Amino acid sequence: MRLLTWNIHKGIGGRDRRYRLERIVDVITEQAPDVLCLQEVDSGVPRSSLDHQPEVLAERLQMPYSVYQRNVDVREGGYGNLILSRFPLTWQHDMSLRLKWRKPRGAQFCVVQAPGGEVLVVNWHLGLAEAERQWQVKTLLESEPLSAYAHLPTIIAGDTNDWRDQLQQARFAPAGFTCATSPAKDFRSFPAYLPLGALDKAFIRGELTVVAAQVIKNLLTRDASDHLPLVLEMAVNGRSPAK
Repeated sequence: MRLLTWNIHKGIGGRDRRYRLERIVDVITEQAPDVLCLQEVDSGVPRSSLDHQPEVLAERLQMPYSVYQRNVDVREGGYGNLILSRFPLTWQHDMSLRLKWRKPRGAQFCVVQAPGGEVLVVNWHLGLAEAERQWQVKTLLESEPLSAYAHLPTIIAGDTNDWRDQLQQARFAPAGFTCATSPAKDFRSFPAYLPLGALDKAFIRGELTVVAAQVIKNLLTRDASDHLPLVLEMAVNGRSPAK
């Protein structure tokens, strides 16, 4: 199973500040993922031509299974997280990760029917403050959905805003998760034009083996968003990715 996670910044370039969703489509098409975990996906917002990006992306990428979680409402429309998949999704759940008065944040849970077996995929976008992130991770790891599907191989991926690389040792390791994007120096993804921080991370648990993982750095990805995309090739239950 090939998974790509990316904060697409509403399709607005990190350097030129222009709305060009076709750049996002071109990057994803070139990487040919089976599952997408996207953050900051617009729906009906003037800055992105009032596009309903979940539908546009699903159609252009020809990915038949999708779930959208709108977290933040703006004056017109809003934005949030999107999972797209070439494989069927047999269960999905949305969870709020908003702490008090801070910006709304959320996590999506999906069970993906991958060729090697079912996989629990969690797509999220965490807050800007350290204490907020620690609370969000603790809340998710102790949640009923994660507990109910603990028997499945699990990947939690997305924009963590974890500049100081604190989450693995503090929260994930005690819960049996391994960071698939370690060491952090090899996975710097923000800002896209001169990446300094490894903000886009993936954590795995169970019968899921990361065969390869990389941040995609090229001329197109540096311009398409303010984050670089992260791609992981995984074997599910010992079954290697199809060639």
